[in-house]
Amino acid sequence: MRSSADPPWDVYLTGTVFLDIVFTGLDTAPVRGTESWARGMGSSPGGVANMATALARLGLRTSLAAAFGDDHYGEYCWDALEQGEGIDLSTSRTVPGWHSPVTVSMAYEGERTMVSHGHEPPPEEPAPDCPPRARAAVASLVPGRRAHWIAQAASEGTRIFADVGWDDTGAWDLTGLADLEHCEAFLPNAEEAMRYTGADCPRAAAHALCEYVPVAVVTLGADGAYAVDRRTGESAEVPAIAVEALDPTGAGDVFVAGFVTGSLAGWPLADRLAFAGLTAALSVQEFGGSLSAPGWAEIGAWWQQVQSVPGQDPAALRRYAFLAGLAPREPLTAWPRRRAVPTIGFGRSA
Repeated sequence: MRSSADPPWDVYLTGTVFLDIVFTGLDTAPVRGTESWARGMGSSPGGVANMATALARLGLRTSLAAAFGDDHYGEYCWDALEQGEGIDLSTSRTVPGWHSPVTVSMAYEGERTMVSHGHEPPPEEPAPDCPPRARAAVASLVPGRRAHWIAQAASEGTRIFADVGWDDTGAWDLTGLADLEHCEAFLPNAEEAMRYTGADCPRAAAHALCEYVPVAVVTLGADGAYAVDRRTGESAEVPAIAVEALDPTGAGDVFVAGFVTGSLAGWPLADRLAFAGLTAALSVQEFGGSLSAPGWAEIGAWWQQVQSVPGQDPAALRRYAFLAGLAPREPLTAWPRRRAVPTIGFGRSA
């Protein structure tokens, strides 16, 4: 869908990059006063890097503005994103003397517990005053705070896709999300959507949100997702794909990346929802945030595999039939494909 007149980047985003250290295969939550051993472990760039990696692996030309520490953690994250994933970091910078933020995530019983540490962020915003031209941008809205780059990007024709975190103030006031007026799509989870709108069900919340933004997408966890497009009058609901979840870290970021990909490709609303849900389902079957983000090779492998399952529901296959002309057909020898090195320094010669 790209044309010669398009901006140089498909997607732009900005935020904080963490070093993620993920432990998996824990039978239970850590117990006070005891030592727990995990059966799996991986390290990778996290935070906004989860979203950037998910976008890049789906073939979108991705530009990220972030601050990186000048420690080994920061160097590792920079190399993994730029060299390993092909993400443009020309608007990012290294901050001398700044300690890279770190998150330790422990996955068990399909859930996760995280502990994070970071020093005060650099005084300057990582986002440039004039962000690079891009077809789309992904923004994380903060109640009561404007991000000036969002209005700037929207004024130049960039399509803004936004999510939001938990409102620690307890206000849950949509007018506090001032940058929502610049957004094309808003993608909260069900609890967030109902609290912001006062609706008693996620579907009613999605319709209420369309008074503020053209496209509202509400994720329903194990029940899938529901979306409404005010401009076309479309609504769509797609059930989740049943999988055995190993680690949900980054699944929400992967969902947004899938929806942005389908939107830039001009797909119908239901196809965008199905694709976003599929990419998220593939990601939770592996550990880590950016490590588990699927690319087209993994999507192609899934599409080949699911068609060969005896007794597969024809209606379910038809829901994903749009992949037939998109997913690669060559066999995938290793799934998932690891682009970033999962352990810091692994494989480097002395």
